[in-house]
Amino acid sequence: MTESTLIPKHGGYRKLKSFQIARLVYDLTVRFCDKYISRFSRTHDQMVQAARSGVQNIAEGSQCSATSKKFELKLTQVARASLEELKLDYEDFLRQRGMVMLDPQHPILMRFKQRRPQTLEEIQEWVKNERAISLDQHGQAGTPPDFEASKHVSGCPCKALSSSCLAANAALSLLNLACHLLNRQVSRLARDFERQGGFTERMYRSRSAARHKN
Repeated sequence: MTESTLIPKHGGYRKLKSFQIARLVYDLTVRFCDKYISRFSRTHDQMVQAARSGVQNIAEGSQCSATSKKFELKLTQVARASLEELKLDYEDFLRQRGMVMLDPQHPILMRFKQRRPQTLEEIQEWVKNERAISLDQHGQAGTPPDFEASKHVSGCPCKALSSSCLAANAALSLLNLACHLLNRQVSRLARDFERQGGFTERMYRSRSAARHKN
């Protein structure tokens, strides 16, 4: 067994779609909390920390995968749990303010998904465009920028959607995708661990191979 087999390639987390989406959620959450959540509120810090935890644990798990598949699996699950916590915070934000939580198949979110935003700036541009569409449809061109959307009627907002409502729904859409990807990642890691074991098993095989050569 070669050294490259004993310690395989690892740390390629930047290429993971789950990491890329989680980092975008982190950027969005920092901006969202600074704009819509009081800095003196515990919720502000908790949301930012949950978003950061999702990113950092994916990265750390990937980096340590060479010597501990068990730890990689654990950290990936921690990342998944952190993002689930963040989902609840965004849902609570909408619910407590009487804002609509859009169905994943709603035309507004379908347009968001079709854009496949990669940066915070692209999300902000989407919010701006959707605000313009919403105001035009409801004839409320004079509505203040952060006018609160009322509860939906038959699945459709009955007033123009606010920027905060749109941003929260965008975050939830990204979080649903990130959690889905992490669920798949955890399942794959579990299968790989069952079939191949971890670093301890590789060391044992390496020592056995070396003894047989001698």
